[in-house]
Amino acid sequence: MAFISSGYNPDKPMEDRITDIGPRHFDEFYPPVIKANKGKWLYHDILEPGVLVHVAESGDEVYTVRAGGARLMSVSHIREICEIADKHCGGFVRWTTRNNIEFMTTTKEGAYALKADLESRKFDGGSFKFPVGGTGSGITNIVHTQGWIHCHTPATDASGPVKATMDVLFDEFKNMRMPAHVRVSLACCLNMCGAVHCSDIAILGFHRKPPILDHEYLDKMCEIPLAVAACPTAAIRPSKVDYEGKTVNSVAVKQERCMFCGNCYTMCPSMPLADDEGDGIVLMVGGKVSNRISRPTFSKVVVAFIPNETPRWPTTTATIKKMVDVYAANANKYERLGEWAERIGWERFFEKCELEFTHHLIDDFRDPAYYTWRHTTQFKF
Repeated sequence: MAFISSGYNPDKPMEDRITDIGPRHFDEFYPPVIKANKGKWLYHDILEPGVLVHVAESGDEVYTVRAGGARLMSVSHIREICEIADKHCGGFVRWTTRNNIEFMTTTKEGAYALKADLESRKFDGGSFKFPVGGTGSGITNIVHTQGWIHCHTPATDASGPVKATMDVLFDEFKNMRMPAHVRVSLACCLNMCGAVHCSDIAILGFHRKPPILDHEYLDKMCEIPLAVAACPTAAIRPSKVDYEGKTVNSVAVKQERCMFCGNCYTMCPSMPLADDEGDGIVLMVGGKVSNRISRPTFSKVVVAFIPNETPRWPTTTATIKKMVDVYAANANKYERLGEWAERIGWERFFEKCELEFTHHLIDDFRDPAYYTWRHTTQFKF
């Protein structure tokens, strides 16, 4: 194992550094034009969907071509991305927080050559490997969680609904004809690894049944105190259960307290939560992080439950497409989806989008911080 040399100089922490533990410094990965002009940018512009230019005070320019990526990538796909970066960008490439891939060049000609190369690359089925777009007043890539592939508590898949949804929204990824930008996200359970609480349109996987109790193996596979302590609503308690003529140590679930979060299953594999009938999708609308025009807002539930309809989730995608089309046809310029719904009233939002309103959608929750914390940068006089 390597160690830092005894002549460590706190004024020059990288001098004589011989350890390889920990990440390398991030400024090693800047393209030269970015490194030379960091903090000195004059302005930026979107030349067309997916193509941006940033101009520095020095007059230097950097052109960015944004392509849609995937959250889960194969090794061969990543190698192809690196090959494109080596060919056009001096080996530099970056990912955005919404799973887009950004390639940067220093000339306009290089940017358009790069764009042509990206759009010429297709899968065997004919779809784009690297569709260019996702900028400005359009629909950018969907940020999502792990789903059935990697996670242990999902109520829906992630990659499946996201692929199906982006297929119906693909034209809006390639264009900038929305009133404002639209952020779509997916979280495959209530623990929300995704940004569904603050997105214009959010797809949320939702469990509707309490965990199944496998009394035969629970005490053998789980530490019962951990399973009890993991429940945020105190719905689980230790219990003695008669199983096949024997009394075994297990747990009992107070169903009216259970909020179907799956924390117990995280601690105890003998308390599975997944269920083909109880699991499905909730659609939420109107969240945003931006302070522009109005303060940041949380999403509101507008569709209480849609079953998992593998492999293409037709009801989910059709409902989202309807909301996007109605928003695009009726909102004012620069008005986010939630701001439009607030302006016309949520009753009219439901009518225009042909959504059913039920008592499940009534929200009377108020975070204590709502009254005590300042949660906007806007000034009110």
